[in-house]
Amino acid sequence: MSDDGLCPVMGRINVGRYSEAAFSAKLSASPKAWMLGRATGKSAASREINRQLDEIRASALSVYQELSAVRMGVTADDVKCQIQGMAFGQETLMGYFRTFIENFAKRVGVNRVHGTLKSYNYTYKCLATFMETEYKLSDIPFTAIDRSFIDKYDIYLRTQRRLATSTVGFHTTRLKMIVSEAITDGIITADPFAGYEAEKPQREQKFLTSEELHRIMMTPLHDSRLYHVRDLFLFSCYTGIPYGDMCLLTEDNLETAEDGTVWIRSSRKKTKVEYEIPLLELPLRIIEKYRGMAPEGKLLPMYSNSTMNAYLKRIAKICGIERRLVYHCGRHTYATEITLAHGVPLETVSRMLGHNRITTTQIYAKVTDDKIGTDTQNLDSRIASRFTVAI
Repeated sequence: MSDDGLCPVMGRINVGRYSEAAFSAKLSASPKAWMLGRATGKSAASREINRQLDEIRASALSVYQELSAVRMGVTADDVKCQIQGMAFGQETLMGYFRTFIENFAKRVGVNRVHGTLKSYNYTYKCLATFMETEYKLSDIPFTAIDRSFIDKYDIYLRTQRRLATSTVGFHTTRLKMIVSEAITDGIITADPFAGYEAEKPQREQKFLTSEELHRIMMTPLHDSRLYHVRDLFLFSCYTGIPYGDMCLLTEDNLETAEDGTVWIRSSRKKTKVEYEIPLLELPLRIIEKYRGMAPEGKLLPMYSNSTMNAYLKRIAKICGIERRLVYHCGRHTYATEITLAHGVPLETVSRMLGHNRITTTQIYAKVTDDKIGTDTQNLDSRIASRFTVAI
């Protein structure tokens, strides 16, 4: 008993006839106001104690049901360890996730980027909140994760967190990556994601058509900042260089070949894959326009990504472009309208974009109707004289 006359409240879990475990409820109550496992009286302190006891009972029952659904022989100690936020002799989801993040952090700056690390931390926090909200747990064994756990997480993200469909897919994909790593490490054998497929948002066209691109190039904007952002965006449209890599470009990345062609040669910030791009007339003019204006020897004076996207939203409205316009649209536009639509082979586009795999390039490069029509006409003209049919 403490100096204030309170005694600690102890809990006991019974599973079956022979499995029993005692634990501290981390609560204190007066012996005079205690009867049959409950605090008596109508004081705020008594009501709060009883509320927390009800939560512990509900958590214990929920944990037992979750564990029993995936394996036999669940003991009172198993349940106790779970409601106390521990794993009983098993690898746990959140513990494994934390180790994954720690190892990932060591690779940032080598072959991983800080933005991806932030995204894993964000998913970790969402998952931790979900488990605390739904199960009153801080961790759970991998063996207790099943399809129902995945489905509940999906519903939680959509309803309680009210996240967009694309964001739900983002979080479930990150969790699936962790589960896949655990399967590879032999921690679990059954995939709880088997049969699960996150709802996919309606695909939006991320590249600009040639007509929309022309409108951006020719529409008066009447604001120097908008012209500045437009020029930086057009530079990406005609080179395919994303925002992060644009910020790193310096004069040293420019090389002039023997035929006078100016090239940008660098490596991707995200993957360290080298890329090389011959510059067309428009990006060359943009470089000359802003030469010497960027600090620290950078090639172009860049705004923050959020500022760029805010200005691009205004530019889209002025130009009558109804689709969502963000800076990364420039990279998609280069892959589709500037290169692929004009006959540049996919393998070449992949090299210029700094991709390791052609499949990655295919995400950016969409085959347009105009491209199909042009290719078909070219094919027709090539084979017309080679094959004849007697009619």
